[in-house]
Amino acid sequence: MQHTLKLKKPLAFFDLETTGTNVARDRIVEISIVKALPDGSVEIKTKRINPEMPIPYETSLIHGIYDEDVKDEPTFRQLAKGISQFLDGCDLAGFNCLRFDIPLLVEEFLRIDNDLFEIKNRKFVDAQRIFHQMEPRTLGAAYKFYCEKTLENAHSAEADTIATMEVLCAQVDRYSGVKQINSKGEEFEPIQNDVEVLHEFTNSKIVDFAQRMVINDKGAIVFNFGKNKGQLVTDVLKKEPQYYDWIINNDFPLDTKRKLTEIKLSMSGLFSK
Repeated sequence: MQHTLKLKKPLAFFDLETTGTNVARDRIVEISIVKALPDGSVEIKTKRINPEMPIPYETSLIHGIYDEDVKDEPTFRQLAKGISQFLDGCDLAGFNCLRFDIPLLVEEFLRIDNDLFEIKNRKFVDAQRIFHQMEPRTLGAAYKFYCEKTLENAHSAEADTIATMEVLCAQVDRYSGVKQINSKGEEFEPIQNDVEVLHEFTNSKIVDFAQRMVINDKGAIVFNFGKNKGQLVTDVLKKEPQYYDWIINNDFPLDTKRKLTEIKLSMSGLFSK
């Protein structure tokens, strides 16, 4: 298998099958990584994982993985070092990966060791965001539209991951040179065969992966949920310091808590009293 992306470093496409959709509580039951290398070659690793918790029956009906299928598989803790090594030096890509797969993978690593999986200096490309901007639909429809193929074995991690890589390659081929108008009325080319450009297009307003905080049109970090939605995080922390404690002590993703703590520490002068 080959790919057509122009890469300066490996781009790891990955997909997770999980016990559910709650980033803070649910666990991985299968991971597939399709690593696209700069020389055009591809490496694939797929592994079932014991989530150390029951898989809800309604979830098993979707991805076809039941408790019996994973009871003898290694835990994420046992596989974490190998997964981290396989992803070392890679940018990350997937389909809806910014909202779900990357946040959940980060949570799994944070439960084990804060330093085992570093996300700084990585680029993130979400083929779903490109698709929804250009041709709003699902992965199966994207595969049919861009690749003119029917997606077999949907909700199989490996099939979905391979399809995502093929979709991104086809998106780059289709939209390279296509111009759009940004919010300032300026013409720009959002899709190029360049991971940095694709990262900016799909990832430009992300602060934490669960998107409890985002970057507004003025480039400032604001809350993206609840009573303080749209308000500057720094303003809220100054006026309502107990809001920080509420988030830290409740069921929010570890990544959200870490990013909020980084913002609070950066304001250390304001918290000196």
